[in-house]
Amino acid sequence: MVTPPQTDASRIRDTLLAGTRFLLTSHARPDGDSLGSQLCLGAALRQLGKQVRIVNADPAPESYAFLPDVSTIEIAESVEEMFDAVVVLECSSLDRTGVRELERQTLLNIDHHAGNAMYGAINWHDVSACACAELVSDLVEALGATLTQAMATQLYVAILTDTGSFRHANITDRTFRICQRIAATGVDPATIAAEVYNNGSVGRLRATGTLLHQMRLEHENQIAVLTLTDAMLAEAGCASDDLEGIVNLPLAARDVQAVIFLKESGGELRVSLRSKDAIDIRQVAVSYGGGGHRNASGFTVEHPTTDTREQVIKRVAGVITVP
Repeated sequence: MVTPPQTDASRIRDTLLAGTRFLLTSHARPDGDSLGSQLCLGAALRQLGKQVRIVNADPAPESYAFLPDVSTIEIAESVEEMFDAVVVLECSSLDRTGVRELERQTLLNIDHHAGNAMYGAINWHDVSACACAELVSDLVEALGATLTQAMATQLYVAILTDTGSFRHANITDRTFRICQRIAATGVDPATIAAEVYNNGSVGRLRATGTLLHQMRLEHENQIAVLTLTDAMLAEAGCASDDLEGIVNLPLAARDVQAVIFLKESGGELRVSLRSKDAIDIRQVAVSYGGGGHRNASGFTVEHPTTDTREQVIKRVAGVITVP
């Protein structure tokens, strides 16, 4: 029986304490929050003597190779082994994992995205959290596990990246209380920030230059449109997973209120959206079957037409125009 929305951590805590074998997973094309949340919770469960596997559909981007224990994450299209429970982190719907056969398992759904489908046997859904890592931090404490420096590093990377380097509007006093606990373990925030943001390749630098040079400004310079193709990546000598965070760059301009980042690859169009302040860009993503947060969302169009890009620009302009 599926529990109601907003279930607190207690039933998930009790389920994890009672069981012995768990699988952790998160969304395909993992980001800092999904990786940090999985790794930290996995470490906490292992402290308690639990058997843990972490399985994702896609490998971690190279920029997160420094994360403690990131090499323990397995990449698989499906999981047939049965567990006491599967913890699905930061996924508004089960299909976002990209991992098959999970529906046969007892699912613990932990998420902070609006519009969660409540697919778990137990659902802990808290949209007030700036990152899934905030919920994981609370859960680690509830389990009675010790927050090690490695775990704190994982949590900090998750929070740092999911808040846009503490620039998004979903930050609360809870965020900084958690960061205080993280800092108390001896973690150096400046060193972690340098690992995340200052370790890009020369290819990333070239691709960034090309993207900004070809950037379109629409809606009286309020919308920046970046378009990336496989050919551009090849010419720059850059991997697509080396471009995380570039979508935020145009927001540094005073006039730009929203960014549309279009990635063309394999006949599909991946769209990342960013916005400032109270501009709810998520409703555009939802209209295309995607999701995310008010200031950071995305979606994929499987078979884009010649009009798709202009339609997206028009919808984003509508969000900006609405008071």
